[in-house]
Amino acid sequence: MIDLKKLRENPAHFQLGAKAKGIPVDIERLVALDAERRRLQTESDRLKADQNRLAKEVGPQIGKLKGSLKGKHGQEARSIELEIEALSAKPTQLKAAVQELDAKIQELDPKISEILLHVPLPPDGDVPVGASADDNVEISRWNPTGFDPSKPFHAQRGFRPKTHLELVRDLRLADFERGVKLGGARSYILTGDGMALHLALLRYAIDFMVSGNGFLPMSVPVLVREEAMVGTGFFPAGREQAYHIEETKRGGGYDMHLTGTGEVGLMGIHMDEILDEADLPRKYVTVSTCFRREAGAAGKDTAGLYRIHQFDKVEQVVLCRADEAESRAWHKRMIGYVEELLRSLSIPYRLLQCCTADLGPKNADMVDIESWMPGRGDFSAGTGPAGAYGETHSASRLYDFQCRRLNTRYRAGGAAGKGDTVFCHSLNNTVLASPRFMIPLLENHQQADGTVAIPEPLRPYMGGRSKIG
Repeated sequence: MIDLKKLRENPAHFQLGAKAKGIPVDIERLVALDAERRRLQTESDRLKADQNRLAKEVGPQIGKLKGSLKGKHGQEARSIELEIEALSAKPTQLKAAVQELDAKIQELDPKISEILLHVPLPPDGDVPVGASADDNVEISRWNPTGFDPSKPFHAQRGFRPKTHLELVRDLRLADFERGVKLGGARSYILTGDGMALHLALLRYAIDFMVSGNGFLPMSVPVLVREEAMVGTGFFPAGREQAYHIEETKRGGGYDMHLTGTGEVGLMGIHMDEILDEADLPRKYVTVSTCFRREAGAAGKDTAGLYRIHQFDKVEQVVLCRADEAESRAWHKRMIGYVEELLRSLSIPYRLLQCCTADLGPKNADMVDIESWMPGRGDFSAGTGPAGAYGETHSASRLYDFQCRRLNTRYRAGGAAGKGDTVFCHSLNNTVLASPRFMIPLLENHQQADGTVAIPEPLRPYMGGRSKIG
């Protein structure tokens, strides 16, 4: 959520930010509703102050008037009685006026909140402007020694590459037919070495972040309340991507949602909490099962392990001080962790700077990491697939957008009880998502004899084996 005070001061900045992201939102109406609410609140506060003043003044005044009634008769007495009645009615009149104003304010609050939840975080000034993901800009790329993705795979390796679907079939790593029978389209069952490789990747990624980079491992719920999805910015804009568990229809007190990333649970840990500045940054990592409806991806990557409804993901989250330079530094550092991991597994990759239209509502900046997948791209009968990059990671910088929604703050300047409270900044990045990541791993490490070489770091997690098949 954006800072409403900043929006009042510079609505044009947020209008331009929404336009750059291609997100329609009525900023002018929000400003007008907010101005009306503040006017009503000012008037309500003034009347309440009058109520407090009258509470102290009316009693003595009425007592004095009642005392003056003694010995009075006729019109003179009636005049005093009318004055007493008028004074007695004033608190009731003020109370009714305050209630009317407060009722109008309560009517405005949900209207303001509804629009405010749709106002995106403006992109940073150095994010390239674009109309779609096609306008993303390549930052850099890395390739293992001796491999160049601009050249055909078969020319470099001496054999036609298999797609991951062929490798999975030939090495019996997954059962799609039975997966679909159980779970419908975009479902699968990892089998044998496929499941072993999946677990090895997840465990290696967790150990890499915990033992290698000092992150604290956490387990988090994957079935969460509405507040967690709204607080992390996945609702309302991404509601169509989430699975909805309608518990209220079954007599439950509230509905639940399956999360599409461990980020939701990790960010929700400190919802409505005040941390100490000395305890920042908080560096968390989790592995969780993730669920995505892929509602907007009909007809895209329907076969294989690329675009599926259920997967497991190792996710990193950092909560840091409300300082832009610190947030930017953490963003680079978190991307660097993933680059190191990919290089350790000899996976060619590139970094893509996402343009404004590809950031989504909650990100000030986002960098995608795409891994080279030899089995993607155009197909030739003679040489096989041309190969192409496919997204495997996204690193986001959100400043205080999520923490403002979640009410996650820290007390600046020392221990609890001292200093002002400030909303934290948050960042997140995929460490590794599987089975999607199995695609570049299998395809890049396939051998001419049909086996797949297991990268050195994964071998301890695979019983010391050096190959599959």
